[in-house]
Amino acid sequence: MALHIRPDNAIPHRLLSAAAVLGILMVLLPGPAEAQPSPGYYPSSMVRSTPFSQPYSILWGPQHQSLSSDQTALTLWLDRSSGSGFKSKRPYRNGYFGVSMKVQPGYTAGVNTAFYLSNAEVYPGYHDEIDVELLGTIPGEPYTLQTNVYVRGTGDARPIVGREMRFHLWFDPAAAFHHYAVLWNPDEIVFLVDDVPVRRYQKKVEATFPEREMWAYGSVWDASDWATDNGRYRADYRYQPFVSGFREFKVAGCEVGAPASCRPVAAGPGGGLSAQQGAAMRWAQQRSMVYYYCQDGSKDRSNYPEC
Repeated sequence: MALHIRPDNAIPHRLLSAAAVLGILMVLLPGPAEAQPSPGYYPSSMVRSTPFSQPYSILWGPQHQSLSSDQTALTLWLDRSSGSGFKSKRPYRNGYFGVSMKVQPGYTAGVNTAFYLSNAEVYPGYHDEIDVELLGTIPGEPYTLQTNVYVRGTGDARPIVGREMRFHLWFDPAAAFHHYAVLWNPDEIVFLVDDVPVRRYQKKVEATFPEREMWAYGSVWDASDWATDNGRYRADYRYQPFVSGFREFKVAGCEVGAPASCRPVAAGPGGGLSAQQGAAMRWAQQRSMVYYYCQDGSKDRSNYPEC
């Protein structure tokens, strides 16, 4: 931004003090990026990381996976022949599910790096799902973090009723690993990024909240039909392989069959989100949210009574 001064209002150079020059520069020069607020409560620190093979096993595309020798880091990649995915060994009825992910820079349109909960293999076409997805992009445009909740049915025989909230994050997810988590309790779902709550989905109306057992999954796959600008930009395999890293696998919760004494992982220091966590969530949404299904006038409102 240039500073333009009309000649008839010109200020003699000798009268510009150092303080005045500094003041002008402070107005004209961009300031530092807004710092991420502290949520004051860190669920990830309360769940121990485990080697990949302890909670998970390979689901598909084994030739497109590479596990570190100490089993703490997993690399998945997508090319023209296949993507890859993994699945938790056990189903859960609630819990904390987190992983640190890093995605590839450059042209990644159409590529979906996902960490999610689902029971689609048990209830095909009538399943529940809780999604954290990093949607690929084109150079110069940011990755999109999509969070979503499906409840009892997204198959061909039923209308697709997604509950999407999307973000352009306050950091570049291709520059470093960041921790993404779902905290699923009987009365709410909290999505967290580096322990900052970015979304809270509460149980408000019957049949709008997932209550059946689910497994945790991770995958990299081609979602060209919708992932980047509603399918405008598709996966371009001249840039293959598309590589995503996973590490710091954290799972804690009540497995199916756990005794009644098993208690869900708390979302906040008093059970629910604290005031400080709520303030951090408002910061994240005000700064970074780019889409919220309850604000989409094209949606059939009868499908979303919780809005």
